[in-house]
This record gives sequence, structure tokens and C-alpha cells, in this order.
Amino acid sequence: PYVLLTPGNFYEAGGFKAKHDQRHYDGPIPTAFILKPGDLLTAMTEQGEGLLGSAAFVPDGKPCLHNQRLGLISAKPDAAVELRFIYYVLNWKPVRQQLRATATGAKIRHTSPSRIGAVTIPQYSLETQRRIASILGAYDDLIEMNRRRVAVLEEMARGLFEEWFVHFRFPGHEAVRTVESELAPGPEGWERETLADCAIVTMGQSPSSDFYNDKGEGLPFHQGVTNFGRHFPTHKTFCSSEGRLADEGDILVSVRAPVGRINLSPSRLVLGRGLCAVRSRTGHQTFLLHRLFETFKEEDSMGNGAIFKAVSKQEVLALPFLRPPAALVAAFETMAGPMWSLIRTLTRKNQNLRATRDLLLPKLISGEIDVSGAPAPELAAA
Repeated sequence: PYVLLTPGNFYEAGGFKAKHDQRHYDGPIPTAFILKPGDLLTAMTEQGEGLLGSAAFVPDGKPCLHNQRLGLISAKPDAAVELRFIYYVLNWKPVRQQLRATATGAKIRHTSPSRIGAVTIPQYSLETQRRIASILGAYDDLIEMNRRRVAVLEEMARGLFEEWFVHFRFPGHEAVRTVESELAPGPEGWERETLADCAIVTMGQSPSSDFYNDKGEGLPFHQGVTNFGRHFPTHKTFCSSEGRLADEGDILVSVRAPVGRINLSPSRLVLGRGLCAVRSRTGHQTFLLHRLFETFKEEDSMGNGAIFKAVSKQEVLALPFLRPPAALVAAFETMAGPMWSLIRTLTRKNQNLRATRDLLLPKLISGEIDVSGAPAPELAAA
């Protein structure tokens, strides 16, 4: 019943990260270890690069558990402090630099409550703290609203696919007999096909590291799933030698552990050896995306349940499916395609909102921007 939080639940820039492989705990637990929604935490172990000192609020939902690699931050009695301001302070570069400078450990760095307490920060009145937090929080609130809209849209599209193509309760299914097939019982007339029949697959191949850079020269480069997001990857490494390419809208599938993790390519990019790009031969990209979601529901496994740490192009091309009538696929595409278009739009909006917030954060906390008397930001149309 409990979610066990770790530094892996923090984004590098701050904020709570829901994990697809989230750990849970079902044993007895002291009450003091149970966190409350809205509690402020900071990562005291750098489980991933840049995580040391990252802050996040405990979300609503399942009760979450504290652990020794996280610090719980609360206001001292009668202290004039706004915890949301402290959240942004902890995600401010100068504070992160102080924490890193005093951390211990060569490979994995650690900090402590006393070292966090020794960090120096600007001193502002409670009113100013709240003003800064409200300005930055307006961006985060809209980001969260968009994130929830994305989650609902994806759930709707997945639910529609499962209803029609997994449970076979598609429009008119009552008039179609269920028959045995090579794969499993399915609707009469739905023949077997493979991924090679319905899609073009481009396997990645890593260029020499001499061509890699972080200056934005060339095209974005993705070796594997390191920078995968919920639906779209973020670009951190670039490559000045093109090599094997994915186009915007291609489905990116990891072919090395974890096998089967999926993202959509937000732009033209260079494919490393840990990925392949998949594109529908008929233009039904949304239908193909959900087919692959269903195939790789369990990471590191293929459609038959066998465990793989890496898969070849031949194995990917041989993935088996039942082929529904073209009219039914087109009907699904008409309904689910706009949902994914809106998911892309909302994701881009959130990227822009985060970029603006991250530009404002250091200016507000350092005092470069005076917030006294400033109107609250209008973000409804962002």
C-alpha cells in the first residue's frame, strides 16, 4: 500500500517524478516514516547526475514513505518561511553548487542535514518569499494542469485501443464470429501479419564519439533511453555526423535493455545502437504506436513473454499481430490521432513554460527582478 520514495523520484531541475517501475512496500512501518501530501523533500544522494539537492513535494495519491537518502524539510516554529520559496531556492544553481562543494563520496556523492542547513540563501521577508513563489508557482501549476490533461488523453486512447483490438469489442463485433488463429482466438477475417508487413524499421548505429557535442551542433543524438520522457525524449547530446536517422513522429523503441521502452521522435534525430525507429507503411502511426505499447507492456519482454536483454532487427520485424479491417483501423486513427496531436501540443507548451520558469527563477531569487508590487503573471493563454 506504500510508495517507497528514492532520489529517482526527483527531476534534476526539481519536481516529483513518477516512475514506471516504482517500488512499493507492504510491511509494518512506523508512523513517522509515512509522508503527507505536500511535504517538501530534498535528495541527499546523487543517484543520478545533477540530483543532489533537488527538491520535490510529496504528491497526492498513495501514501509515500520516507527513506534515509531523502531529507524532509519543514519550517521551524514561528519561522517566517514559505516552503514553496524554499523549494525554488533548493533548485537554484548557486545552492546546488554549495551542496556539491561540501558533499562526500567519489563515485556517488552524499550530503547531510547539517550541510544542507549550512547553505546560505538570500534573506527575504515572508511577503517577498510568497510573491516569488507565486510567480514561479503559476508556471508550475499550469505545467501540472497540462500534464494531467495529457494523462487523461493517453488513457482515453489506450482504453479505446484495448476495447477494440485487445478485447475485440469494436463497433459491429456482435456480428463477427471468434475463431482460432496462429496467435490467439480472434475475430474471423483478422489475418496474421508481422511488423515487417505494416511498418518500416530503421535500426540505430552509433557514429564515432568524435562527432558528439553538447553545443547543439548537428542533429540531436540518442544512444538509448537515458533522455526518454513520458512520451518524448529531451535533447542533451548532438551529433555532427548524421548516420541512421529518425524523422519527426517516428516511434522510437529501445532494442537494448530495457527492451521495449517507447517514445515519439519530436524532430529529426540521429539513432544510436540502442534504438530503432518505426514508421507505419499506411500512415496509421497512432494505431501502430498502440500496437507497440501493447506488445511491450512488460519491458525486456517481447509479445510472447520471452525475456530479452537485446533484440535484433530480424526479431523486431518478426513481431506478430492480427490485422484488423482497414476501415476499423482508419476509424481508430480518426478518433485517437487528434488525441495524440493534442498531447504533442501540450507537451511543447510545457517545455516552453519550463524554459521560461527556469529563466525567471535565478533572476527572482537573486533579486535581479524586483517583485514588490509586480502583478501576478497571466498564464491562462500560454
